[in-house]
Amino acid sequence: MPEKSHETIVQGQFGPQAQVYLESAVHAQGEDLERMVRAIGPRPGARVLDLGCGGGHVGFRLSALVGEVVAFDLSDAMLEVVAAEATRRGLNNLTTRQGFVEALPFPDASFDVVASRYSAHHWRDFEGGLAEARRVLKPDGLAVWVDVISPDSSLLDSWLQTLELLRDPSHVRNYSVDQWSQAAKAAGFLPGDTSLFRVHLEFAAWVQRMKTPEAHVLAIRSMQTRASADVARHFGIESDGSFTLDSMLMCAQAE
Repeated sequence: MPEKSHETIVQGQFGPQAQVYLESAVHAQGEDLERMVRAIGPRPGARVLDLGCGGGHVGFRLSALVGEVVAFDLSDAMLEVVAAEATRRGLNNLTTRQGFVEALPFPDASFDVVASRYSAHHWRDFEGGLAEARRVLKPDGLAVWVDVISPDSSLLDSWLQTLELLRDPSHVRNYSVDQWSQAAKAAGFLPGDTSLFRVHLEFAAWVQRMKTPEAHVLAIRSMQTRASADVARHFGIESDGSFTLDSMLMCAQAE
């Protein structure tokens, strides 16, 4: 069997789906995106790094509020779509850069704000990515993270990670709020306001977006139909497989 690096798997999953992520309603809008924009707010002249930019929606929204946005992602194909859309929208202060979050190609203290939305659960080295984010952030800078979080229950955590990995082999882990807080502190951040919310996912669109193989779709549906009452209740599993996940927005200052 050919060997593949985690980064190769990530690019293979997201590159072909770049246009889909640009057009995805879940990613293009939502209360989580609005909260992130409000948390950062207008910062004329500020330089912002969007880590794991995906379809570019954070950068598109922030470009009118800050001086410059650098949309950073592992996938060249994703960045091509983001750059083309930025040009179409006339966002001249948004540029793209390719690379690994664990080895950012930027000097120390390069950015006023680092933002990341639904990216960290794909990072090979979660702690290393946070450390790099801190390195490139100015001493008085702001970090804003949005991601799906793991429930504190071991049962619910195991169920969530299995579900995610069946759907997408580039998934690494959803972390709990406590794990986020501890890792952020270890990286040199001072975690601040953290808000929790839930995101509803329509099952068919969720698996189609990632081109999940039919065998894995069937496995996920089998898991759902066999789930305990506690699991079904927590994730709000519906008859068509649609469900709801816990998410968070965490603000952190660079110490």
